[in-house]
Amino acid sequence: MKITDVKVAIIGNHPVIRITTDEGIDGIGGAESPRNQPFFKHQIDYYKSMIVGLDPTDVERVLLRIRRVGGFKPWGSGVSAIEVALWDIAGKALGAPIYKLLGGKIRDKVRVYNGNFRKGFNGYQPEDFAENMRWMKELPQNFSIIKQGIAFHGSPMLKHMPDFHYGEYIDSGMYGNRGVLTEKGFNLTVDAVIAMKEVLGDEIGLALDCGPGLTASDTLRLAKALEPYHLMWMEDTITGDYTPYVHPDYFLQVTPYTSTPIHTGEQVYLRHGFKELIEQHAVDVIGPDPLDVGGIAELKWIAEFADLHNIQMAPHGTADGLIGVAALTQVAATLPDNFIAFELPSGKPDWWHDILEGIENFKVTDSHITVHDTPGLGISFRVDETKQYLSEEDAGFFDD
Repeated sequence: MKITDVKVAIIGNHPVIRITTDEGIDGIGGAESPRNQPFFKHQIDYYKSMIVGLDPTDVERVLLRIRRVGGFKPWGSGVSAIEVALWDIAGKALGAPIYKLLGGKIRDKVRVYNGNFRKGFNGYQPEDFAENMRWMKELPQNFSIIKQGIAFHGSPMLKHMPDFHYGEYIDSGMYGNRGVLTEKGFNLTVDAVIAMKEVLGDEIGLALDCGPGLTASDTLRLAKALEPYHLMWMEDTITGDYTPYVHPDYFLQVTPYTSTPIHTGEQVYLRHGFKELIEQHAVDVIGPDPLDVGGIAELKWIAEFADLHNIQMAPHGTADGLIGVAALTQVAATLPDNFIAFELPSGKPDWWHDILEGIENFKVTDSHITVHDTPGLGISFRVDETKQYLSEEDAGFFDD
């Protein structure tokens, strides 16, 4: 079998690829969206010439051609999309789900958490956070873990509260704020977390998306103050133009001194970026994204390495779309017991559910997805339904 083409399209909010072969078997993959849309097609075109003519079932051999060409995110988006599509082809060719090719499943259901299905706030007081959490608690997926943004991560305090931090608010849309919290801002943040925990009780775990933006000292103070509330984790707190995502020294100013678990990893591409974080126990939980880190097999390698060091796994996935749901389910079924849950993506717009065959098998019931045995990813495009959503530029996406 040989790769004959790699096609790219933006379908709704989601960048996707389709790898075709000389035996008529194709595979699909995707990237985290929408931030990767402007350059995703150029990435794939760049990689395409390096892999056409290769056997797609030799997944690792194909990836050796492209994995090292770009060393950092966002290069991981294109590599990850190709990797997922290769596994999809391999599974279809062998008549097996991807999880079988990764060593087989060790769980029949995988837990998911909510960091994606959210609504806006009516204000920035603790009661507004409580009201927002009540809405998420009642979602039909019956999530057992809910992640909420606070501090510098999408919190209404940052934008609307006077003197939240010692700095001028920047409306950048991409987490452009950082600095020291005022005492008022710090105390209100703690009160908001307490209010959310009162809604959830001890039945639903609460995780916090905190940054990027907090200093190490504010992170430690906040983690210590929240120790009585048994948080699942505090995520991506410390930043400095992305460097600390892979820089253990900053996290080592926090993690050893608190029982509140510290989490990072969604911005890291390839296992090399996790090596020191894991070996130095700089964090308690890591969250690589399969559509950014280099693919699902790369995520599995990182999970097993983390397990050797007693570090837990909660993979990121919020903007990965429904292709991401399938990819995350396949790999999560195979992960060691350090797996907690993965962040459930959604397809946007909602008609994505109408254009994918098999997506009904990935329905969430009581915070879990049952692992099915459909070959490959377990999903495929309904071609006629999908074509109506293709742009003129992408009209040839399904041409062979």
